[in-house]
Amino acid sequence: MTHLQIAIDGPSGSGKSTLAKSVSRILGILYLDTGAMYRACGLKAILSGIAPKDEVKVSEMLKTLDIDIRFADGDQRVFLDGRDVSSEIRKPEVSVAASDISSLPEVRTKMVAMQRQIAESRSVVLDGRDIGSHVLPDAPYKFFLTADPEERAKRRLEELALRGIHTQSYEEVLADIRYRDHQDSTRSFAPLVKMPDAVVIDTTKNTQEQTLQELLQCLPRELFSSAGENREK
Repeated sequence: MTHLQIAIDGPSGSGKSTLAKSVSRILGILYLDTGAMYRACGLKAILSGIAPKDEVKVSEMLKTLDIDIRFADGDQRVFLDGRDVSSEIRKPEVSVAASDISSLPEVRTKMVAMQRQIAESRSVVLDGRDIGSHVLPDAPYKFFLTADPEERAKRRLEELALRGIHTQSYEEVLADIRYRDHQDSTRSFAPLVKMPDAVVIDTTKNTQEQTLQELLQCLPRELFSSAGENREK
């Protein structure tokens, strides 16, 4: 059975997750937040007192890493070592740790294997940094989101505020955004890159609905008529 695969890539704060969730709801397919998996790895390192860039110690940590992705009513919950960490992994310090630890080839290899296994079992929309280039290079529908760093920092600050997190200033969030952009685009293994066959959507001045409509216009009409069928795949 051939399953539908939609890949959405882009830098931090460009709107990938919000867009992917909307697409999954409209088409009736699973949304897999791959970034949450790397965040769980970063959190594990923090809790273990391990520097996320320490390849030797992280490699040892991976031997006991237990990440479980569970889905309930379309929502993804992330469990680390048996504990639901879905909210904890959204903290600013975990974001930085996730960017650092995701640059390690051994970490990406482990996460990619998990992501591909899920994508091969049912129709999915995935978002991340290397979905179209590395995780699902044969996905028929690839998108690359962009947005100005300043706009992305503003969005991130608002997102943190909604979660009751007020530990960072706008300048600190912007610095984190730029750090992650550099880290993600310059790492040697599976860096953030726009594939030639990906549709670029600049979300800087877009509302979430405008971005969603831009993507949906690129999909064939038959995908919408088979939305109900996709839910069963």
